[in-house]
Amino acid sequence: MRSVSRRALLRGGTLGVAVVTVAGCATEERVPPVAAPPDPETLLLRELIAGKELTVALYASAASARLEPFRQRHEAHLAELRRRLPPAPPASAPAPSPTPSPSGSAAQGGRPSVRTLRDLERKAAALRTRQIEGVSPPLAQLLASIGACEAAHALALSRSL
Repeated sequence: MRSVSRRALLRGGTLGVAVVTVAGCATEERVPPVAAPPDPETLLLRELIAGKELTVALYASAASARLEPFRQRHEAHLAELRRRLPPAPPASAPAPSPTPSPSGSAAQGGRPSVRTLRDLERKAAALRTRQIEGVSPPLAQLLASIGACEAAHALALSRSL
């Protein structure tokens, strides 16, 4: 019978341990990856889009030719916000939180008053300055531009139309 050297025995033992370790890892139960938290900018964009959709609907329900340019500017804002929204992963995107409708809205069956629209514009413009904090520079620039437009709308609506 042939004797086995210590080196050969150690190599064989090491190889055996490696094989057992790899085999053990292969049979481990795989845990599904935890979903990453939603991107804060994506959530903000969804919230902004919902608010703009409401604003566009209010201006459309006002049915006034003088308010048409206001509605068109809000539609342009909405288009740009939608353009920046990344595509949602299939069936994993949380639904946007419902946006409360202001009093006098089309949802309540009446036409919104100019005062209602002016108050909506003022509140939206004031909100933009808080929304800019912590977002990327391109989104901050867009929000600042939208806020400036909303402030101009509030001022224009304060004057008699």
